[in-house]
Amino acid sequence: MFNRKKEEKRVRTKLKCWTAAAAIGMVLTAVSPAAASGSEKPKLEFGLVPDVQYCDCEVSGTRFYRNSLDKLMEASQTFNREDVDFTVQTGDLIDRNLSSFSTILPIYNTIESPKYHVLGNHDFPVTTDQVVDLLDMPNQYYDFKYKNWRFVVLDTNDLSLYANRAGSEKYQEAQIMYNSLKEKNEINAQTWNGGISHEQLTWLRGVLEKAAQAQEKVIVFAHMPVYPENEHNVWNDEAVIQELEAAGNVVAYFNGHNHAGNYAVKNGIHYVNLQGMVETADTNSYSVVRVYKDRIEVDGYGREIDRVLEIR
Repeated sequence: MFNRKKEEKRVRTKLKCWTAAAAIGMVLTAVSPAAASGSEKPKLEFGLVPDVQYCDCEVSGTRFYRNSLDKLMEASQTFNREDVDFTVQTGDLIDRNLSSFSTILPIYNTIESPKYHVLGNHDFPVTTDQVVDLLDMPNQYYDFKYKNWRFVVLDTNDLSLYANRAGSEKYQEAQIMYNSLKEKNEINAQTWNGGISHEQLTWLRGVLEKAAQAQEKVIVFAHMPVYPENEHNVWNDEAVIQELEAAGNVVAYFNGHNHAGNYAVKNGIHYVNLQGMVETADTNSYSVVRVYKDRIEVDGYGREIDRVLEIR
């Protein structure tokens, strides 16, 4: 549903923030006459929900776990009002307890449009296969198409010390990868991070190549960031970036995990780290993303930042 008043307000805000945004390295495009008049309609719209991290638990630092119930309900109402085409939650739907799924999932499911899940590092009180079944996901990583866009969901917990059974092949691979990073004093050598297996990277390459042949632009969703360098990054972030850049059709990579948020652009790909919903007592964080021919507009709610991302 297109809201003219909201569109005009958003355009005015973008124009005001132009200089400041450019100063911090955001890539912006000139606003078209149609956009300025509020008459340009996006090709598609989707909702993004980062790090709900619900738990019936006491407050810990800046994390207000119980408050995520009301925050997610607010986001759901916004997405339904905006009539988004689909919604993606970018991982960490819960904080620690398996029972939390039975409380938070019904709220997420009040979103009326199609809904997708990304696996986060807090989503594993059980194994990967069990979480995939519980969330009714097609696989731990997968892709889907909407109009002439391909959307890719990665599993950045694929090689990790928490999502695999101790002693399993992937657990052993994770241990080797982690130990190697630790020996080099890499900042992302953290046990709450993970890596992407060779099998998943091969799958990703195939999806991106097929999308390129079909002249589809691509947006990637994951839980952990890969760029810029950060302590929250996927263990083998450089290998992932290499695959994203190789096909030449990836426009943006959206993730959570780092609750403070982050942003950078590299070789035409926008890396947007969304701020965690669980943070703060009463200020929300989620987004409605609108895709146009020449740009992607991130309409942030609460703490999330509005952005205009150029499509090259």
